[in-house]
Amino acid sequence: MKGTIFVELIKMAEDAFGEDAVDRVLDSAELENDGAYTTVGNYPCSELVKIVVAFSEHSGIAPEALQKMFGHWMLTHFVAHYPQFFSDKDDAFSLLESIEGEIHVEVRKLYPEAELPTFSTERTAPNQMLMVYESPRPLAAFCHGMIEAALAHFDEDGGITSQESPAEPTITNFEITLQS
Repeated sequence: MKGTIFVELIKMAEDAFGEDAVDRVLDSAELENDGAYTTVGNYPCSELVKIVVAFSEHSGIAPEALQKMFGHWMLTHFVAHYPQFFSDKDDAFSLLESIEGEIHVEVRKLYPEAELPTFSTERTAPNQMLMVYESPRPLAAFCHGMIEAALAHFDEDGGITSQESPAEPTITNFEITLQS
């Protein structure tokens, strides 16, 4: 995984728990590189999971809830640092539909070695979308948080349900329903 994800996770943790707590948690997490990450580095997803679990143990917040919080954090980061992906979108569905064919295309140009999840979307009704997330990484809750944050960014109210595919645990189906 790209180091920027790790750097932003640590920034979120510092904002939520304070720098001293972050230092203590990272020291106790038995990380391969002692919690030192750079934005340009590449690191195993298992390290990210270790960090989330360590902060869960520190805070009492479930790992899934922390991943959702991080999804919100990252969408805010993306809006601030990559506004071009948001400026021509009128709603969350338009943004979600652009991930695979627009956003990930640009990410691959910058980082050809990036191992990105895949997304497919289908509008099943004017106010409903099915989004299929496929990744070998256990980050479906992070994706859920990003979807929530996208709805909030466009000031839309909606519900999100998710279900892991029983046949393929690397696939999670999200059903997003906008409130009228």
